[in-house]
Amino acid sequence: MNLEEAKALGIAYGSRKRVGRGIGSGLGKTSGRGHKGAKARSGWSFRSGWEGGQMPLFRRVPKRGFNNKIFRRYFTCINVRDLEAFVDGDTVDLEAALAKGLCSREKHTDLFKILGEGEVTRKLSVRVHAITRSAREKIEAAGGSVEVIPPRQNRPKFVKKGGTVPAGD
Repeated sequence: MNLEEAKALGIAYGSRKRVGRGIGSGLGKTSGRGHKGAKARSGWSFRSGWEGGQMPLFRRVPKRGFNNKIFRRYFTCINVRDLEAFVDGDTVDLEAALAKGLCSREKHTDLFKILGEGEVTRKLSVRVHAITRSAREKIEAAGGSVEVIPPRQNRPKFVKKGGTVPAGD
């Protein structure tokens, strides 16, 4: 560290580099861009995986198997111990948990799950999309009830919105 850096510690942005202002500046002539080529031109941008025209690695390697990632379901999860924040007789659902600040919405999902870590002593009514067996047992042992919200059913294939099958089928 030198004195110049020590003076600039509280400053958000350093002074900008003035390129192309002579050899003595250290950024003269080619202005730090090297000699010719795409990177020396304006408008060039780097793309991830680009190897200068050579067949990229992700295209050279064979693809195998099936990736189910796009169908993955994300749950906003809390533990049984977090339910102690509620009062006896409360209904616990995703909106109530978010309002209490027990969790934040996971990946913009509306699905809610309760895990079984900890203990609960309050008598609560719980509405969830998924729950572990141990969590269900602990809530019911405390005198509460668990309602599992069924998954949303999509319209069957080849059926119109009114529920009629198109003619010719």
